[in-house]
Amino acid sequence: MMLEIKQLSAWYASSQVLRELSLELDRGEVLCLLGRNGAGKTTALRAIMGLAQKCSGEIVLDGKTISSIPAHEIAAAGVAYVPQGRRLFSELSVRENLEIGLQAGNKTAGVREHMLELFPVLRERLDQQSGTLSGGEQQMLAMARALCIEPAVLLMDEPTEGLMPSMIKLIREVVIELRERGVAILIVEQRLDAVLPVADRIAFIENGRLRETVSVDHLRQNHDLIKKYLGVG
Repeated sequence: MMLEIKQLSAWYASSQVLRELSLELDRGEVLCLLGRNGAGKTTALRAIMGLAQKCSGEIVLDGKTISSIPAHEIAAAGVAYVPQGRRLFSELSVRENLEIGLQAGNKTAGVREHMLELFPVLRERLDQQSGTLSGGEQQMLAMARALCIEPAVLLMDEPTEGLMPSMIKLIREVVIELRERGVAILIVEQRLDAVLPVADRIAFIENGRLRETVSVDHLRQNHDLIKKYLGVG
């Protein structure tokens, strides 16, 4: 198992958000974490990355516990994070944002070249200030920067939010390529149509607790689960 989350609890200020959440993610698997707003999905990703203010439980990466190490060491160990809202250094160029990713993983320019092959539009924008990119281009850059560490595990929070269908298609294609290369991918997403074509399993979270994990085929045959956990028909 590439990533194991065991009895993970996390707090925001004095409020408990995650309650003994346990998940497993294998190599070359795409797991989508679904739930209503406020269910704890983003907190789960932040806790895995060591960014939660307070948490308990155990997080194991390829057999090694990473729960107690700082966020930058978690990234160096092979966990990449694409946060909601991209959070680029908007005043820096595309090239400089990618360089930050390379430095985080202690990687060479050859890795950047591979990122530009994955996202060719970025090659045309290398010297452009990242804050002036379109929303889709910013999402590509956020993904490319995260992938510069050549992760074993990729965490993505709402990667298709506000994007055009053509950009969503490109992100799906990249996810498929990463899965084929053995990267384990955990996606938080609201748009089922965006993730079902690439997901292997769906995990439903409610009030900070994992309620049910099913295969995509099972979900397609049981639409009542979507209404039960997401409130939509």
